[in-house]
Amino acid sequence: MIINARTGSVVMNQAVTLDACAVAHGNLTVVINTDTSVSQPNAFAKGKTEKTDKTTIDVKADKGGLVELPKGVSLSDVVKALNSMGATPQDLLAILQAMKASGALHAELEVI
Repeated sequence: MIINARTGSVVMNQAVTLDACAVAHGNLTVVINTDTSVSQPNAFAKGKTEKTDKTTIDVKADKGGLVELPKGVSLSDVVKALNSMGATPQDLLAILQAMKASGALHAELEVI
């Protein structure tokens, strides 16, 4: 994953996920929930059973707090949520560096 610290641009593989972690940074609060369900084809259909994920994102920029992110949440969902609320590049960089330092982010983090 590559982060441009000046612009806040993030380039990453979409398969980057996180282990369970909690995030608190200033007045930024990000809550991401992923519900996993199973898609089952009809009995005589030639389809296959597949796991499906439905992710909901709730973003707030008021009082700070501690946010728990479940294991397996997509890092792209976290970045999208932070960008949608106008997080500064410095906010984004600080949060991703903290995730990496805690061991929750399993990707190489390169800051340019």
